[in-house]
Amino acid sequence: MQLVTNKQGLHGTIRVPGDKSISHRSIMFGTLADGKTTVTNFLKGEDCLSTIGVFRALGVSIEESENQIVVHGKGWDGLQKPTEKLDVGNSGTTIRLMLGILAGRAFEATIAGDASIAKRPMGRVMTPLREMGAVFEAKEANFAPVKVTGTTLKPIEYTLPVASAQVKSAIIFAALQAEGETTIIEKEKTRDHTEQMIRQFGGKIEVDDLTIRVSGGQKFSGQTVVVPGDISSAAFFIVAGLIVPNSKIRLENVGINPTRTGIIDVVKAMGGKITVEETSAVGDEPAGTITVETSDLTGITIGGDIIPRLIDELPVIALLASQATGRTVIKDAEELKVKETNRIDAVVTELSKMGIALVGTEDGMIIEGQQKLHGATVQTYGDHRMGMTLQIAALLADSDVTLLDADAIKVSYPTFFEDVTSLY
Repeated sequence: MQLVTNKQGLHGTIRVPGDKSISHRSIMFGTLADGKTTVTNFLKGEDCLSTIGVFRALGVSIEESENQIVVHGKGWDGLQKPTEKLDVGNSGTTIRLMLGILAGRAFEATIAGDASIAKRPMGRVMTPLREMGAVFEAKEANFAPVKVTGTTLKPIEYTLPVASAQVKSAIIFAALQAEGETTIIEKEKTRDHTEQMIRQFGGKIEVDDLTIRVSGGQKFSGQTVVVPGDISSAAFFIVAGLIVPNSKIRLENVGINPTRTGIIDVVKAMGGKITVEETSAVGDEPAGTITVETSDLTGITIGGDIIPRLIDELPVIALLASQATGRTVIKDAEELKVKETNRIDAVVTELSKMGIALVGTEDGMIIEGQQKLHGATVQTYGDHRMGMTLQIAALLADSDVTLLDADAIKVSYPTFFEDVTSLY
């Protein structure tokens, strides 16, 4: 599709869609709880709808209306053996967390997804779950489709070799079914929506810095979940407001959980004009209003323990860096290689086509600042965050930009292009 190019003076207010991570987990915990769970501001992107589809295939009644999702939970034992393969579509969160849930159920199930999912490593999840006694059969040992034979699980102590909220959450879901206490030790702090939701649904989990302890045999009760806006979706408008000349953008109801706000810290470190006003909190999930305006930015080094707090925002942060004064270095971000695509290679290839000088490294990128952008034909690689990054880049381009496979954006932000258009 033809993208919007060469725009100045973006102004307006955006309410980004509901947080993807929280939306997934609201369906999972709503299912595993006893009684009715009502979810408002649920993200109706393809990934989260895949999670709903998987649980319906496991016998769960889930109602969808325009304004809310209602999950009729029956507890852990209410899950039924599926009559067909469970299809997660493009959703890595769904397949990895479901491996932890299915590992302890008393039936067999096969779970798979699209071509992208078939290339994403599942061994990082299956290794600790196998230590707990889980039984898996997978393509080439580590790739989907995965056949799960449910069994009795035992608790473990496990140190995560990578900073991954998906791996951590899969172990937590398995631990909730194990007989005894499981200890998980994180490499670095990652997003903690699973831990927060355990508490919201009436469960217990102990978190002491990087050490997490969770006991099996817990029961949950249905809740009302209000999903804040997704800061990963807001990130594209944060960057647009900072780099498009004469712009000022207000973003309402954005989730500002401290494990997710690395992009705000980076913007401040680069000298960006950004204000954050906390407006509400549901449980321990705070939300706020973020305002940004065109800024003179300075290149910085981004690495270390901030990386898990902004891993999904790094593609658009690379674009942000291209408009700063000086060089920006992104490091310690090997995790970018195992997202929907290898995001290091994809970002370097596609932004280079538009005239940005940057190179990939083993664990990140080096981006030169104050770059002028020109038109090109670019592609998403089936990766929603690549597609949105390229549209924001196109706002600075001096000629036409054509985006191939733009439908990938529907995974997390179905109304993205309409919201971009609303600002000019």
